[in-house]
Amino acid sequence: MDPETGAEGNRVSPPPAPTPVDPLAEFRRRHELGQRLLDAIKTRLPELDALLERVLSHWHAEDSFYRFYHQSFKVYALQSDTEQIVTALRALLPERELNEWFAQIIREGTGRVFALDHNQRWLDETRPILEAFFHARTMLEFAVKYGHELEAAPQTLPSGWAAVLYLFDLR
Repeated sequence: MDPETGAEGNRVSPPPAPTPVDPLAEFRRRHELGQRLLDAIKTRLPELDALLERVLSHWHAEDSFYRFYHQSFKVYALQSDTEQIVTALRALLPERELNEWFAQIIREGTGRVFALDHNQRWLDETRPILEAFFHARTMLEFAVKYGHELEAAPQTLPSGWAAVLYLFDLR
C-alpha cells in the first residue's frame, strides 16, 4: 500500500496543524479563572471556615491520626471528612477537573472498607486514607488562608495559593 493513500487508494489527509496558543491570552485566561476561584472561595468562606474547623478538631484529625497508630478500624471514618472536603473544593469551580495527581491520591485513599485481614497489611491499607485526608485538608487550609488574605488573584504567587491553582490545573 502506498504510504500516502488509504486502504481504498484515497489520499490520506495530513492531521490538522495544532492551533497556536497565544501565551499572553493563555496567561490572561488562567488569571481570570484564578480570580473566579478566589471569588468563589470568598463567597463560601463561612462554609469553608466551618468545615476546616470541624476536620481539624480533636474528634476528626487528631483522633483519626491516633487511631492509625493504635491500629483501630476507626481510622476508616476519616474517609468521610476527606470526601466532604473534596466536595467543597470541587464546588468552587465545578466546571474544572481537579488535578490528576490529587484525584488519584483521593481515589486511592477513599472508598475503603475495613476487613479483618487489613490488620496484616495495616500500612498498605490505611496510609492512603491518611495521605488523602492530609492532601485534601492542606488544600482546604490554603484555600481558606488565601480567601482571607487576598483581595485579588496576585501576579506574584504565594506558594500556598499556587498549590490551590494547581488543584484546578491553573498553573
